[in-house]
Amino acid sequence: MSLKVDESRRLYRQIARHLRDLIDSGEYPIGGRLPSERELADRLQVSRTSVREALIALEVEGLVRINVGSGIYVLGTSALRATKHSGENSIEGPFEILHAREILEPSVAAEAAILADCEHVGTLDRILAQMEKSGGSDKWISLDREFHVAIAAFLSNGMLARFIGQLFDQRMNPYFRRLASYFEDANTWSQALAEHRVIRDAIAAGDPEAARQAMRQHLKLSQERFSRGFGEVAVPSHRLGKVTPVLSSRAESPHELQTKTSRRKI
Repeated sequence: MSLKVDESRRLYRQIARHLRDLIDSGEYPIGGRLPSERELADRLQVSRTSVREALIALEVEGLVRINVGSGIYVLGTSALRATKHSGENSIEGPFEILHAREILEPSVAAEAAILADCEHVGTLDRILAQMEKSGGSDKWISLDREFHVAIAAFLSNGMLARFIGQLFDQRMNPYFRRLASYFEDANTWSQALAEHRVIRDAIAAGDPEAARQAMRQHLKLSQERFSRGFGEVAVPSHRLGKVTPVLSSRAESPHELQTKTSRRKI
């Protein structure tokens, strides 16, 4: 299996197209299982996060099904699914979005720590109290957005606040929502809430460097949460295509799976 890379197109879309072509050609038949996420990354010499984004895209299209702890199964070909790819260029990959936020929002938080007053901190306290009561739900996403946009708004720069909001809104695209469905739960929401409180405390203390680091850590940990292993086990090549679920005895840790989307192994 090889992948000819076009630097003008996002890597995960090229991987998705490559796998789609292999499925359409019958190399991976309907009902069969694709190689594991790790094996695909090794074969294509790309990061696991790029493979994960590609697999999520194929699942949204209805071509594969990801069974955590079992594997990735082929549901149909592009022709059978009547899949349309014309709009794919308008959808950003989940890890692209998180990495963009990791670059931008720490600086915003640092500036907010310099400018925030008691009223601003009170706004964050109100949002955090509502987040705690929400217990994790669609309301949580709305409040999460409000928290991050509020911090940007402390800078009295309407364009920057709108941009942060628009960047966060990409979290609602179908690829990101599907990825989140595998890894978000009451535990991850609790972790995120604690991380938001650290950001709040740094801003309230007027400590720009602490605010910068707290925001960076929060977004880095968000990426790690979405990078946990699906739990599939690689299947020997002579068995590829057979539906024989195998449970993993161990899921890789976030540290093992964390790969920045900006770094490619090609």
